[in-house]
Amino acid sequence: MANIQIEQIHPALTWRIRHEAMYPDMPYDSVKLKNDDDGIHFGLYANDQLSAVVSLFEQGDTCQFRKFAALPEAQGKGFGRLLLAHIISYIKDTGAKKLWCNARVNASGFYAKFGFQETNKTFFENGYDFVIMELEL
Repeated sequence: MANIQIEQIHPALTWRIRHEAMYPDMPYDSVKLKNDDDGIHFGLYANDQLSAVVSLFEQGDTCQFRKFAALPEAQGKGFGRLLLAHIISYIKDTGAKKLWCNARVNASGFYAKFGFQETNKTFFENGYDFVIMELEL
């Protein structure tokens, strides 16, 4: 198994991985969020290589995570599971009551394994179907 380390990172470090993993055919700047500077960003390093990222945004006692991405060559190795478990633990420590995300429908089963529940809120964007999923903490 790879040597794994998860740490807070600067927002700009998330952009390359977001782009390569999520929207490689779109312009690079399309993965930058207007409120990136307001978020808390985490990176998972595998053998000293940044391999997965996620961005958290607090809204009172509710937090949203966005742009959860792993490099294509890092997918299927459990890195996403480790990173999501880390941010759930981090959010619980803040006293937040809920964590939510806009999940790609084809990934909703992954989030369900962590206790996330699908809502009836869905939408289509950039060629993907999404469902809002929530975890009560």
